[in-house]
Amino acid sequence: MLEGNRVSRISVRGFAVASATAVTAVGSVVGVASGSTAQPSNDAEATASDSTLLADIPTGQQAQVQTASLTQQADAQAIAADASAKKDAEAAARKQAADDAIAKQKAAEKAEQEAKERKAAQEAASRSATRDASSFSVKSSYTTAQIQAMARQMVPSGQFQCFSNIVDHESSWNYKAVNASSGAYGLFQALPGSKMSSVGSDWQTNPATQIKWGLNYMNSRYGSPCEAWSFWQANSWY
Repeated sequence: MLEGNRVSRISVRGFAVASATAVTAVGSVVGVASGSTAQPSNDAEATASDSTLLADIPTGQQAQVQTASLTQQADAQAIAADASAKKDAEAAARKQAADDAIAKQKAAEKAEQEAKERKAAQEAASRSATRDASSFSVKSSYTTAQIQAMARQMVPSGQFQCFSNIVDHESSWNYKAVNASSGAYGLFQALPGSKMSSVGSDWQTNPATQIKWGLNYMNSRYGSPCEAWSFWQANSWY
C-alpha cells in the first residue's frame, strides 16, 4: 500500500538482482536493479539491507535514478568502444606502415634496376664505335684535322666532345707528344706508352691505334668518355 508519497518497502531477496545497485544512506545514487530476479549472494544481501532500495526512493525520483544508471552503463560501453577502436586503429597503422615500407623497398629496387639498365645501355652505346682502327689506311704522318676526323668515326657521337676535351688537355691532338719528365706518350699520354701495344704494335705512329686504346681505357675504367671527363675535371688527371 502507498504510504504518503513512498511505496512499500520490497524485500531484499525479492528485489535484488545481479546488476542491483542502491542509493546510499545519505541519499546519493549508487544504481538501480535491472529487473532480473536472480538470487543474490549473502554479500549482496548485506549490502542491499544497509542501503536504500529503489522502492524506498520517492516515486517522482525513480525515473531519474534509472536514467543515471543507464547513462553510467552507456558511458562504460562508450569507453570500451573507444578502447577497441584505438586498438583497431593502432593495428591498422602498423599494417599500413609495414605496407609502406614494402612499397618503398620495391620502388627503390625498381629504380636501382632501371639505373643499371640505363648505365648498361649507355656503356654499350659508348663502346659501339662506328669504325675500327684497322679500317684506316696507314700514313707516314697525320694532321690534327685528320686525327680528329678519325676519332669522330670511332667514338660514339654522344661521347665525342668529352673524348675531345681530354685529348685537348693531354696532348693537343699530337699523337707523338712525349712528356719529358715522365715519358708519357701519345694522344692520351699513356704511361708507359707501350701499354697501347695491347691494341696494336703500331701504337707509336698510328693515331687510330691510340684512339682505339684511349676509348677502351675510358670505357673500362670510367664507363664512358664523359665519365672520364668528369673525373678529369675534378682531379686534372684521369
